[in-house]
Amino acid sequence: MPAKLSVNLNAIAMLRNRRDLPWPSVIGVGRLALAAGAHGLTVHPRPDERHTRHSDLPEIRALIDDEFPQAEFNIEGYPSEDFLALVEKHQPEQVTLVPDDPAQATSDHGWNFAADSAFLTPVVRRLKKSGFRVSLFSDADPAGVTAARDTGADRIELYTGPYGSYHSDSEKAANELERLGKTADAAFAAGLQVNAGHDLTVDNLPALARRIPALAEVSIGHGLTADALEYGMAGTVGRFLRACGW
Repeated sequence: MPAKLSVNLNAIAMLRNRRDLPWPSVIGVGRLALAAGAHGLTVHPRPDERHTRHSDLPEIRALIDDEFPQAEFNIEGYPSEDFLALVEKHQPEQVTLVPDDPAQATSDHGWNFAADSAFLTPVVRRLKKSGFRVSLFSDADPAGVTAARDTGADRIELYTGPYGSYHSDSEKAANELERLGKTADAAFAAGLQVNAGHDLTVDNLPALARRIPALAEVSIGHGLTADALEYGMAGTVGRFLRACGW
């Protein structure tokens, strides 16, 4: 089965937040994406609420529950106590833990699983006790996946930023793709499922899908939102689904 598509709404929320106005509607755009066939919605509610606001979360949860019960809600973020409480309140199907500093513009690296295991393991245990699937943000490093598995997590999410950044250098892109593929191979061997996200586009997704055919999910925001300015949200979701292999 091809990778499922989760639409990250952060860029939509950031555009809304440029003005003290309710548009573009995060919920309205999320509805368009799900109606067009997206399998879920992703948000990263940062402490400063500079894009997704905490007040968006109950509305997204209600949208999925009431209109698209087959879809999934994925909340990602750094596992501070405030973040964990937010997750427990809004009950996503998946929680993706990222090692972000609150001041970062966006996620730009994965966990050091060996060094961070003592921190991550009780967090993962707490989240799984509440019934959430847990995914851990990961660099393209096969050596780290055993320690990731040992935290009790269900999945890793491959950080594909470097792969996406080589959009005009096919040789470097191919090398980075193979690093991602080898990390996925090691994760599957360790019993983990694999997600991917960051700077994925309709141009670089097909090669990723071919190299990692058992990829479970891709979470895409910036590139998808940029394309939606040209093709509309429904048309763009269709383009990304086809790029995934649907």
